[in-house]
Amino acid sequence: MNEQTMRKSRWQTGMFLLIIIVLSYLSSAITAFNFVQGLATIPKALGWIFSNLMVTQESLEKLPKILEKLAETIFMSIAATTLAAVVSLFLGVMGSKTTKVNNFLSVFARFIASVSRNIPVVAWSLVLLISFGQNSVTGFLALFVGTVGFLTRAFIESIDEASQSSVEALTATGATYFQIVSKAVIPQALPQMISWVLFMVETNIRNATLVGILTGTGIGYTFDMYYKMLNYNAVALVTLCIVITVIVVDLISNHIRKVIL
Repeated sequence: MNEQTMRKSRWQTGMFLLIIIVLSYLSSAITAFNFVQGLATIPKALGWIFSNLMVTQESLEKLPKILEKLAETIFMSIAATTLAAVVSLFLGVMGSKTTKVNNFLSVFARFIASVSRNIPVVAWSLVLLISFGQNSVTGFLALFVGTVGFLTRAFIESIDEASQSSVEALTATGATYFQIVSKAVIPQALPQMISWVLFMVETNIRNATLVGILTGTGIGYTFDMYYKMLNYNAVALVTLCIVITVIVVDLISNHIRKVIL
């Protein structure tokens, strides 16, 4: 029986790999992608990168301006994430099976989360760009809407995983709905919620760069401006600043997660 199970598992694995190979081949044929030709261009591309994307003394003179725009991007990402976390907390409480008030509000909260999460941040930027124009408000709202969808879904799952014993204990003592939520549910789910918020801060700093290119704000606009001016040395400095910032934020977030989890 064990040998038969192993044969079945190997057969399923083989079929899965065969399907992947066929789909990859069909995709390459449809898109006219040549894998060998793509590999052949890598040395030339790397040569261009190392010869053009170099930080020079001249580009370092632009560092104060770049850091100013980078700080603007970071603060906008943190503000959008923080406000979205507050909104998502209420939607998460309404949408969770453990703390829902009624089915209508639960479905409504899950619907908002589904719509805002499944539409990419870039798409939200383009939609809001038509209404609000090229400014920081557009970038903020694009990050906010996308974050609400993700955090609402994450908060619902975190609340659903909370232990039911404390909820049942408070219910038996005649505690009100708000007492149950604030004393039993939120304290259990809070560490996981904070972890998700930190994750979204990291993600939004990355997304804000692309959003800034579309909305003309922050470090994304600075990157786009130097790129269009063909000032690749400045582009290299902007890219380096973004990479360092993301790494530092990631290290800080990981440290906080280790403390709270």
